[in-house]
Amino acid sequence: MEKDEVLGRVVLSTAGRDEGKYYIVIDMISDNYVLLVDGRLRTENKPKKKKLRHLRFTDIIAEEIKRDILSGKELTNSTIRRYLQLNDINKEV
Repeated sequence: MEKDEVLGRVVLSTAGRDEGKYYIVIDMISDNYVLLVDGRLRTENKPKKKKLRHLRFTDIIAEEIKRDILSGKELTNSTIRRYLQLNDINKEV
């Protein structure tokens, strides 16, 4: 997968202690690993590193967050939390 394809995408963790939890991808650090945030436990300054094979990618892209990442604007945890709550990700997937 290309970096541009995964940035801002909502993903579901399929393995580990966080199984069943939704995150937003903020960076792709190699072909196998991405950095994830949820705005609560995993904040923008303390993202979770996770293997791609332990994630299920959804069709949902947080366009506002992706734009901020690509333009270099600072992300806020409240923006991330608000996106995951307002869009009620659990119902869409």
